[in-house]
Amino acid sequence: MTSIEPTETSDVQPTEFIVECGVRFSDCDPAGIVFFPNYFRMLNAVVEDWWASLGTPWTDLVSVRRIGTPTAQLDTEFVRPSKFGDTLRFHLSVEKLGKSSLTLRHIVIGDETARMRARQVLVATSLETHRAIPWPDDVVRAITRFKEREQ
Repeated sequence: MTSIEPTETSDVQPTEFIVECGVRFSDCDPAGIVFFPNYFRMLNAVVEDWWASLGTPWTDLVSVRRIGTPTAQLDTEFVRPSKFGDTLRFHLSVEKLGKSSLTLRHIVIGDETARMRARQVLVATSLETHRAIPWPDDVVRAITRFKEREQ
């Protein structure tokens, strides 16, 4: 778990990919708040949309190029509950790009208040051998361009 103190939106990064979505009835548990595994499903969808925005969609990476991007680590902090009907903004930023790893930072905000934070490490792998491989040059360039935007 991360040890970041709850704050408002002051920890939002300058270069981000932002997706907004509503909390659906099916996202919630009987208490009426988002059931924690559903945040991970939502994060996965945001990461998939982010890859597409870079011009390197997962469908191409996985199906054509046979490159996997499994999550090797996911540190999560649930700050405040989200409820059915809330609108959430998912903020994704790149914290670190390694030879075969990629660390993403996620902040989920509702009503200008952080609801969840996560740090996710993805690893480029061969879907043939299931071993780590270096990120392809075009993927490195796309991620680097994203990181350098507005800096």
